[in-house]
Parts: sequence; structure tokens; C-alpha cells
Amino acid sequence: MLEQLLIFTRGGLILWTCKELGNALKGSPIDTLIRSCLLEERSGAASYNYDAPGAAYTLKWTFHNELGLVFVAVYQRILHLLYVDDLLAMVKQEFSQIYDPKRMSYSDFDETFRQLKKEAEARAEDLKRSKQVVGKSLNNSKKQGHMQKAGFEGVTNNKSSESNSSNDSEDGDDRKGRKLENGHSNGNYVHNEESKFNGRANGRENGSSNAGAFDVNKLQKLRAKGGKKTEPAVSKGSKAEPKKKITKKNRVWDDSPPQAKLDFTDSVGENGDNIEVVAADHGESMMDKEEIFSSESEGEEDEEVGKDSKPETKKKGWFSSMFQSIAGKANLEKSDLEPALRALKDRLMTKNVAEEIAEKLCESVAASLEGKKLASFTRISSTVQAAMEEALVRILTPRRSIDILRDVHAAKEQGKPYVVVFVGVNGVGKSTNLAKVAYWLLQHQVSVMMAACDTFRSGAVEQLRTHARRLQIPIFEKGYEKDPAIVAKEAIQEATHNGSDVVLVDTAGRMQDNEPLMRALSKLIYLNNPDLVLFVGEALVGNDAVDQLSKFNQKLADLSPSPNPRLIDGILLTKFDTIDDKVGAALSMVYISGAPVMFVGCGQSYTDLKKLNVKSIVKTLLK
Repeated sequence: MLEQLLIFTRGGLILWTCKELGNALKGSPIDTLIRSCLLEERSGAASYNYDAPGAAYTLKWTFHNELGLVFVAVYQRILHLLYVDDLLAMVKQEFSQIYDPKRMSYSDFDETFRQLKKEAEARAEDLKRSKQVVGKSLNNSKKQGHMQKAGFEGVTNNKSSESNSSNDSEDGDDRKGRKLENGHSNGNYVHNEESKFNGRANGRENGSSNAGAFDVNKLQKLRAKGGKKTEPAVSKGSKAEPKKKITKKNRVWDDSPPQAKLDFTDSVGENGDNIEVVAADHGESMMDKEEIFSSESEGEEDEEVGKDSKPETKKKGWFSSMFQSIAGKANLEKSDLEPALRALKDRLMTKNVAEEIAEKLCESVAASLEGKKLASFTRISSTVQAAMEEALVRILTPRRSIDILRDVHAAKEQGKPYVVVFVGVNGVGKSTNLAKVAYWLLQHQVSVMMAACDTFRSGAVEQLRTHARRLQIPIFEKGYEKDPAIVAKEAIQEATHNGSDVVLVDTAGRMQDNEPLMRALSKLIYLNNPDLVLFVGEALVGNDAVDQLSKFNQKLADLSPSPNPRLIDGILLTKFDTIDDKVGAALSMVYISGAPVMFVGCGQSYTDLKKLNVKSIVKTLLK
């Protein structure tokens, strides 16, 4: 049964809902659809599954892009209604004829919808019956075919038995024995074929020179001759150029006495004093510097889209596209958009965007442009380019506040520290970028404490201790082989007692498929309830970014004992200075998780941390 059907504008104004259905939806499926699909450029999908306590809905939708209308149908997922797509198409066609932008009430559409619903249900029922009839006819034809085959085999068996009986009388018991061994009704034919085959095989094995057979003896003689010719050459070469024995030279050691101390990172004396502060010499963090971006439009972008497309497509559509740009086109069709979308997809993939995400983005842009009227003196490629740029800006722009300093002061007013947990796979630079974030917070007069919760990797505690000594901030550590969740909890208690404003929790690197470590991470997040869960990822990854983030979120959701598990809140993108223009990992990570990029690491010093410039990223992706 259909639960609800709504018609609303892209601005969010509801124009009509079905009063007959009038079912109270559990949860907020429409709001979730708008946030998760329509605003995140996932509208190219066929449907959306909404899960809530006691509710499991399937939502399907369609657009009228020229009028700016959205049509959404909601029904129970278990029902699998076949007429919903047909009903949405008919409702879209009928409602667009009576739509008036100045009109707010459409109560007269109730009767029209009732008739359309009956018609769609009747079509679906007829289609179901026709499929059943076709299925029955196919089954009957199969049965008849089996019966005919069985009857034909019976006739052939009788004929073969008669022929075999006559042959048995002529050839005697020897022929009967061959027939029984072959197991076929036409034993004479099979026996002759097998005898021919066996004769050829025997001839090859015995090396006999039968007519039409290959003589193996000749091949063996040729091989033997070839081996005799090559052997002396090899032996001559070995005698002429004997291998020289390589002897290892003796190592010459320096007579100077060894240095008393090789660990230059440890600047603390035996009594724990004399701490050397190095952080003050690094200067201002790049987080507080505004990046200048030139928003000048480049006229060559449209030409590049045409260059990326295939030559035959360009030759075929040049005159028609020029004519459409001058005269305008009534309505854009999917076939008109495909060449430009194909070029954009290839361009995004060359910039390290995952193929799956590039495909979904193009589908979403096609869904938002299909049916729109092309303005005069406007090319299709430029229209598609503008729509893609708008979609990328909407995806990369954070949908919530990412001002950590404001959140830190809000937590301080409540008398508790602001807790940030750094998670990610192995070797992405979690500890180094944690130190960069600590340095940036120190410049804003925020007291920071580090928590060494990487109790798995050897040297992790010493690495974080080195950063803490250089930055002259406290560190909470309990050594190795301890429960990281308990270590983090004790660190937060210590920070509350000492009055620290922020606790930065360093965790062990783990692959997304390592269930024991993912279970330990889920326990740490559940037990301590941090204010921010930062996923540290490399800017070098492409398709692997989708797998990492999706599985991290999935494991955190599955392994958490809470009904409302905490997922990844933000992204810290590292090694951004090594990728040149391959900035697609930022788009892939944001698209797959919905979390914003809060920090970008772009170097090895403490100051090399900055914000993500959305306009710069979009321009780089599309140039």
C-alpha cells in the first residue's frame, strides 16, 4: 500500500499531498531524503531506503526541472509496489498542466490522483497477469518439448534395437559384446569412430609412420641434433669467460670515539628538567591565513569539454549544437547531455576521483538538467559545466559549523574538556597532524593535552612524547598493551582535573577490514563519547578512499552497542602538497561519508595545516 505522495518545489514549499492516504509516517523520511540525496547530489539513484525504529520505507522520486517541482512517493519496503514509477510519471504529467507558480492550493487534484492511481494499479495487474501467462506457456512448451524428445528417443531406440538385432544375427556374439560395452543404440558407428581415434593415438605413441599421421621419431631426432649443436657453444663460452669471484672489502672503522648520545629528539635531562622549546620558532599556522583565490572565469573551459569528447561525436554534433546555442532548445534530453557528461566524467577520474562517485555525479547532473529548456546563445557543454560546478560546490561546502575554537569555548563554559579522536588507516600521519592541530590551538591560547592511546604499534608512545616535549604540552600515557578505551577515559579525567581545554586522542592505525582493532576503536568512541571524531586520510588515494571511509563508518555502526552509534564527524586530509592537481580524494571522501574536510595537511612542519578552499578545489577538478 502506498503510504504517501507529495509534490513540493525545490525551495521546500509543499504544494499537494494525498489526503486519502494520510498515513502518519514514522520518523522523517522526506527530510532525510532531501538531506541525504537531493542536497548531496545523489538524485540520480533509482530509490532510497529509509530505516528508523519501527519503520522501513522505500522512497522514489522524479523531477520536473523546467518547473522546479519534486514528486516523491513513500511506501513500505516489504511491499515492492510495481506501479509506483508509472504513477509518478502520470502524476508529473497531469500536475504540470495545472501548475501555477502563484497558486498555493490544489485540492481539485485529489480526484485526478485517484483516477491515476487506479489506472496505474490496473496496468501493473495486467502486466503481472501477462507475465504469469507467458510463464505458463513457457512451462507448457518445455513439457511438450520433453515429451516429444522422449517419444523421439523411444522411436529411435526401437529402430536401433531392430537394426542391432539384425546385425547381431549377422556378426555373432562379438558384435553384441561391443554394443553392450559402448552403451549406445548405434554401437556400430561409435565403435568405428573410437577405433579410428584409438588407432591414431596408438600410432603416435608407438612412433609408427601411418598415412596421415605425424611421425614423432623425426621430431625427436631434430631435437637431439639441435641439442648437440647448442651444447658445445655453451661449454666454450663457459671456458672462455670464467666468472670472477667477488670478495667483500674489509670495512674501515673510524678511530674517533662514538658520540655519547644519538637520540637528538630527547631534549630532557635525567631529572626531567631543561626542556627546550622549539615550537615558538615555527611562526604562524597556515590555518589563520586566508588563501587568495582568483574567481576569474576562463573562456577556454567549454572548448576543453569539446576536446575531451570523442572526435566522431564532435563532428556529428557541431552544427546542431551551434544552432541550438543560437535558437535555443525546447527541452534537453539525456542523449543531448551524454557527450558533455562523458567528457566531465573522464576529467574527474583523471583528477583522482573514484569512478563510482564520478558516475553518480554525472547521473545526478543529468537528472537535474533533463527536461530543462536551453537558453538562447548557450551551449550544452557550458550548461553541463555550470551544473557540475554548482553540484561540486554544494557537496564540498560544509553543511554544519566547523569552527572548532567556538566549540572549545562552549565546552569550557560547561566545565569539561573538548575531546578529539584521530582515527585512520596505517601510515597516513595521524600523530604528526595531531601535533599540527595542537600547535594551532596553542596559538589561540587554548591549553592542550595529548593522550597516547596507540598502545599497539611499537614506538607510537615515544613519537607522541617527542611532539609533546617540542610543543611543551602535557601528555598522558600508560605504555603499551593497555586498553586504549581505558587510557582515553583516564586521560579525559586527568584533563578535567588539571583544567585542560582540549584532549587530543591518538589511536592506532588500522585497516578497515581488521575487525578486532575496529571493535576496540568502536569501544573507545562509545565509552568516551568524544566531541569530534576525525578521520585522517591521505590525499593520494583514489578508489580506496571510498572503501576506507564506507567500511570505517559501517564497522563503527555495526560494532557499537549504542542504538545511535557515533560515526566520522570530519576529515583531515594529509600529504596535500604531494598530489599536484590530483585533488579528487577530497571529493570522494566527502561524498561517501557526508563529513566535511576540516583540516588539510600540506607539509612537514607544525605550521603546515590549512583550511580547504572549496572554490580552488572545484576549479582544479574542472580545468
